[in-house]
Amino acid sequence: MNFKKLSGFAVSASMTLSLLSLPSLPANAATSDAAASGAAMSKQELKAQKKADRQARRAKKNAELSTLEKNGYSPSANQTNYPQNLQNAQQKAAGQKPTNAPAVAP
Repeated sequence: MNFKKLSGFAVSASMTLSLLSLPSLPANAATSDAAASGAAMSKQELKAQKKADRQARRAKKNAELSTLEKNGYSPSANQTNYPQNLQNAQQKAAGQKPTNAPAVAP
């Protein structure tokens, strides 16, 4: 009887592992497609594209931080009410009235 339970467990475990590996297959295929298209670009072009992407991401991040700072958030200030301070600034930036509810500890 223990053998039947053990074999049933082994079968279910192997099926679970095989199902868990399925979602990663399309991601690997997409990565190889990107590598194939990247091979068509020269090394310098690829480097320039990555640099432009980094600069765009940095500019977006800095713009978001600047907007939050204009609406009252200061990352260098005392962070005792951290999540609530950030959420209030986000609500102000979105044009909503901030809620002054205290932050809830997890």
